[in-house]
Amino acid sequence: MVNYIIDHLKELESEAIFVIREIASQFENPAILFSGGKDSIILTHLAKKAFYPAKIPFPLIHIDTGHNFAETIKFRNDLVNELGVNLIVGLVQESIDKGVVKEETGTHASRNSLQITTLLETLEIHKIDGAMGGGRRDEEKARAKERFFSHRDEFGQWDPKNQRPELWNLFNGRKNYGEHFRVFPISNWTEMDVWEYIKLEKIELPSLYFSHQRECIIRDNVILANSNFIKVKDNEVVKKLTVRFRTCGDMPITGAIESKANNIDDIIKEVATTRTTERGGRADDKRAETAMEDRKKQGYF
Repeated sequence: MVNYIIDHLKELESEAIFVIREIASQFENPAILFSGGKDSIILTHLAKKAFYPAKIPFPLIHIDTGHNFAETIKFRNDLVNELGVNLIVGLVQESIDKGVVKEETGTHASRNSLQITTLLETLEIHKIDGAMGGGRRDEEKARAKERFFSHRDEFGQWDPKNQRPELWNLFNGRKNYGEHFRVFPISNWTEMDVWEYIKLEKIELPSLYFSHQRECIIRDNVILANSNFIKVKDNEVVKKLTVRFRTCGDMPITGAIESKANNIDDIIKEVATTRTTERGGRADDKRAETAMEDRKKQGYF
């Protein structure tokens, strides 16, 4: 007798692949928003499975702030070459040079919010009407409000009170000219699901996610990697720590954790016992109680 029961990881995989195929069927010019982090890597892996043996039929879009980890950029380039997909890069530095955005100054300066303008310009230039992201509901309370198909108006803004119902896995991608959708195929995944799936599928990741030694500073109880993009205060001491990163973002805002977990099994054990959220070390989320929601309303990922 055939057993049709599948485990929860395969169920999540099937759901995500179904959503990805829906995107391909409903939108004229979809794309994957690729950061080089584990969630966008998994999303790209799922897209590869969704259309195998054909290539992924849409491009990857990376919004490059210029403040990325070198490991992330190398991994991005290697993956694009391996998959043979088109890569579109939006440069925040170009937006600054054109005077479209103004770079922040001071000790806590970041280019994170500047990405919004560059992202919206890139989507408009390439006429992207369905942008897939690796956002998950368990990451942050603003992302918990997202639907799979998240409508954006003609200015790229998100109104959490004006979203479509999603009953019985029926997704409504209808939109007016100039509007677009952000779509989140792995919305229902948790951080633990992500790591267990990475182990199951043997997915390669940037070395940032595994324990390594790095020069760091501790600022507001957040461990930040020392770099040319960070202004070290007089009372801050640069010291070498054994750390890893749970998320992958800009160097000035992405907090590390002290960890000796240098393989996936140890990371899974660590995630199972942690009491802090995945984005608990992101300095940009600490600027205000509603920092993430405010950015999303302006057009953030």
